[in-house]
Amino acid sequence: MKKYIFKRVLYSIVAILVLLLLLFLMLELMPGSPFNDDKLSQEQIEILYQKYGLDQPIIVRYFKYLFNIIRGDFGVSYNIASNVPITDLLQNRVPTSIRLGGQAVFLGAAIGLFLGLVAALKHNTIFDTIATIISVLGVSLPSYVFALALSYMFGSRLGWFPILYESARPFISSVLPTIALSMFSMANIARFTRTEMLEVLRSDYMLLAESKGISGPKLIIRHALRNALIPIITVLGPLIVNTMTGSLVIEKIFSIPGIGELMVRSIQQNDYNVTIALSFIYSLMYIGIMLVVDILYGIIDPRIRLSKEDNHES
Repeated sequence: MKKYIFKRVLYSIVAILVLLLLLFLMLELMPGSPFNDDKLSQEQIEILYQKYGLDQPIIVRYFKYLFNIIRGDFGVSYNIASNVPITDLLQNRVPTSIRLGGQAVFLGAAIGLFLGLVAALKHNTIFDTIATIISVLGVSLPSYVFALALSYMFGSRLGWFPILYESARPFISSVLPTIALSMFSMANIARFTRTEMLEVLRSDYMLLAESKGISGPKLIIRHALRNALIPIITVLGPLIVNTMTGSLVIEKIFSIPGIGELMVRSIQQNDYNVTIALSFIYSLMYIGIMLVVDILYGIIDPRIRLSKEDNHES
């Protein structure tokens, strides 16, 4: 198991380094400049390039940036907050976005698993139909549609929740954004849970377990749900990242001061350092989550771990 985990971690580190290089090169090749102020003369722009080291060769700037990131230094902002360290800009925004994304992932996974289980156990009943309709709506409609509908109904009409985010009431302000953001993941998890559970319930080993007298919650949880979890986890990994990155639109609608809103501003204002830093953070979250999913494969089903190890050795 240790060898398996070590290889997965090593591959993740290599992927992070390659992604950072690609992000750096893509922003270098983009048109425009971080100093697009018409009031600046060409001489002033050249002075700014020298001040921030942007006049140096690209390979030199890349390795400097790489070593700074390893130390946790993302540089300073050029436009959004001139000369302010990016770590200061992210200090309060990252926890807000992680809390919102975490709440949405937890809510979507919990309700999705419940709906999928109910739909599978109550196959071809009214419960199955209701769960299927909810799943179709969740997959078909974008999160911002749910955000606008929830904001209008429960914020504007009923006044139960604030329409815009209030820092003094972080939890109550995040209820509507969390629900809107969780709909897509909830619908996908419900669909996959239903499909996998139906397949597992019809399998031979479930009939064997029932013939041995195993029934009730023990049969469903220990035998059916565990075997259905592997494909569900496969879907859950990317869904978590999509939920976190999908918060860009939700944060804009509810005026949430998170990294999604900062990402939009950094792209609009050509603030290269902020854009690279946020892209790197999103990439790091994706690779980290997929690493956890890969390790969970080996824990839930050792056959996957042994199969991958055998493939590498051969």
